[in-house]
Amino acid sequence: MSTTPAATALLVWLTPSMFALFLYGIGQGLVKQYIGEVSPARFCLYFVLAKAMVNLSWFFTHDHPPLLSADGRPFLELGALAYVIDGTGWILYFESIIAGPITIVGTLSAAYPALTVLFARIFLGEQLGATQYTAVALVIGGCLGLSYSPPDATARILSRRWIPLAFLALTCWATSNTIVKHAYSFAEASEVNLMVCNTLGGILSLGLYGFLKGRQGAHSAREYLHSFVPMGMMAGGDLGVMIASRYGPISIVIPLTGAYPVVTLAFAALILKERISMLQYGCIGAIIIGMVFCT
Repeated sequence: MSTTPAATALLVWLTPSMFALFLYGIGQGLVKQYIGEVSPARFCLYFVLAKAMVNLSWFFTHDHPPLLSADGRPFLELGALAYVIDGTGWILYFESIIAGPITIVGTLSAAYPALTVLFARIFLGEQLGATQYTAVALVIGGCLGLSYSPPDATARILSRRWIPLAFLALTCWATSNTIVKHAYSFAEASEVNLMVCNTLGGILSLGLYGFLKGRQGAHSAREYLHSFVPMGMMAGGDLGVMIASRYGPISIVIPLTGAYPVVTLAFAALILKERISMLQYGCIGAIIIGMVFCT
């Protein structure tokens, strides 16, 4: 049975979105499993390496416009800027975790899709139907619920600087997503060339942070394995988002791919043997309903 043009157009961006959702979820689950063995700065260092391997492998094996053509220069400049901002958001996030309560910082970080939807409406003129906005709200609300954990009374808060750091991280991620979608409107825009921008932006932000803070100390084969595998999955998830962002509405792509806590929770329950609470079951239900109706 043949598919309609509308269904084909949907699959073009929905398929890489679901691919990203799965890889992000498993990657975060593995980070959760090994975070006690590897510092955040080391994860950043390995993330950049994984980005370079995944992105450049795709770049050299797929057709694309000339990378350094004059017509494509504005697209490349915006793309590189977007991923420097994205990497800066991750740095701010890690610094906010060091300074503040992870329970609150983690919940706040899950709100970046909401800010992306707002920015897309204001700066890109992207509008969804009322049902889609309701569905997106269900997805975002469910993700916030899954990201919440009860405050740790024994946690030590070093300073209040985590508050602006956490909000700046949110703003950076939403800004990056909005710039990427805008960049696709320029001449010779290509998701394949954007992967070079993703690599370059990662090197200039996360790579520098990881090198300065994560190079000290001994490295081991076990650490490489426990870092590179999840970071490779995260890099593969980024690849899926870059493709989906070109063909789909950013107001839906980002909330969908940001729903990876559902996959991470399943990983934690099956592999780490963690118990799922009634609140988490309710959040999963809200996310699944939202995912169905937002597409």
